[in-house]
Amino acid sequence: MRRPVPKLPSWLPVDGYILALVGTVALAALLPARGPSATVAEGASTGAVALLFFLYGARLSTGEAMAGLRHWRLHLTVLACTFVLFPVLGLAARGLVPSVLTPALYTGLLFLCLVPSTVQSSIAFTSLARGNVAAAICAGSFSSLVGIVVTPLLAGLVLHGDGGGFSADSLLSIVGRLLLPFVAGQLLRRWVSGFLLRHKKVLGYVDRGSILLVVYTAFSAGMVQGIWHQVSTLRLLCLLGVEAVLLAVMLTVTSYCSKRLGFPRADRIAITFAGSKKSLAAGLPMASVLFGAQAGLMVLPLMLFHQMQLMVCAVLAKRFAAAAAAEPVATGSGAGSAGEAEAAAGVVVSGARG
Repeated sequence: MRRPVPKLPSWLPVDGYILALVGTVALAALLPARGPSATVAEGASTGAVALLFFLYGARLSTGEAMAGLRHWRLHLTVLACTFVLFPVLGLAARGLVPSVLTPALYTGLLFLCLVPSTVQSSIAFTSLARGNVAAAICAGSFSSLVGIVVTPLLAGLVLHGDGGGFSADSLLSIVGRLLLPFVAGQLLRRWVSGFLLRHKKVLGYVDRGSILLVVYTAFSAGMVQGIWHQVSTLRLLCLLGVEAVLLAVMLTVTSYCSKRLGFPRADRIAITFAGSKKSLAAGLPMASVLFGAQAGLMVLPLMLFHQMQLMVCAVLAKRFAAAAAAEPVATGSGAGSAGEAEAAAGVVVSGARG
């Protein structure tokens, strides 16, 4: 008799992009770029980061973002969670050094707390949970826009002495490699948006390929300099435990506070997902600028947290959807339709650009 092919549980999303990132790290460990090839890889990585932020700027609809200002209370709540509460918790985790976390892993954890929220996966989970999808779109867009400026500034304030000082050189690098391409994308959006829309699928591969190049360059530099000898398996397990607590705290706080602030159910769902998550796509390029050769170790906490938030939020989104199915859906709530939820589920499983 034929045995059925074993399948992963439906509540456990396999992010193929994370697997690609792991493969890239393994490639950098086995075949790191050295000498002239390292110079070429660094130049290509610099260009890839500039291209990424140009595309981010060209895709971000300023008009749609401004139209969402009527939900200013919701957006301020998400921004406060992303750029105030997360950093405060990150600073509080300093007490775990060196007994639980090494100084380098703590710096990576603190950097994780500074990056903006996700866009695509926040939208996907909000739709899956029948929340306010329009609010999730605007909240993610605002967070990304603010993060272009705020994340480097916060890094300069809180990472001083932790391997991420905000020198004049790093400021020029951020302006040249992140801010200027982003602004150029915004200025040229009216002329290039049609092209981007027509070639959305191909440019998605460009996005992900660019990030993989950044990861390979960063981890190669770490291998050449021997920084990975600083991390043991026990320390990695401790890091995972700390990140699990961090995510649990943020999910609890965003859910509880949004309810206490009087937001309707659909808005509370958007706040919970947008306010508790961090963007891998924005954080990796920023780390390459801020940390240079140390970036490989610094982005490790962000990569682990990214996969953890996908797994946990997928479970929560399905529970929220089940609870909503038992209640009448209020009209005008901005909740996603069943079709939107199915499409969102595809986004979650197929990978997360945000």
